[in-house]
Amino acid sequence: MQAYSERLGVPASWWALTALMAVSGALVGLAFGIVPTIVLALALGALAAWATGAYGAARITVTETELLAGRARIPLTALGAGVALDPEQARSLRMENADPRAFMLLRAYIPGAARIEVVDPADPTPYLYLSSRNPQRLVDVVAALRARA
Repeated sequence: MQAYSERLGVPASWWALTALMAVSGALVGLAFGIVPTIVLALALGALAAWATGAYGAARITVTETELLAGRARIPLTALGAGVALDPEQARSLRMENADPRAFMLLRAYIPGAARIEVVDPADPTPYLYLSSRNPQRLVDVVAALRARA
């Protein structure tokens, strides 16, 4: 059962940029004829759409036993306290105050984030930095489920 789930999808303006990639391909192809125009427009449009969709497909999911963030799977028993970060705190923690050992699921177009400590002594990761549109809810769900475990 999922207690929390969030998809870190890209903003709509990024999809407009993918359309512009298709237009760019068409403009390049115009110098070579109609067939190259169509082929380049479709190829660049499809490639841009795939890249945009893949980047925005990252998910954060919290179940009864673990937190899944992108490709990471962390048992709730390995997590400590969490804090919801406002946009300025999130910017600071992903830039000048970042720990290079931290796990970061970072999406710059999402201003808020959650910082959750990793308390497993066998794991060198000090904390998780998770971009989130609702970081307080994420922190609250992890804390509630961790308290039950």
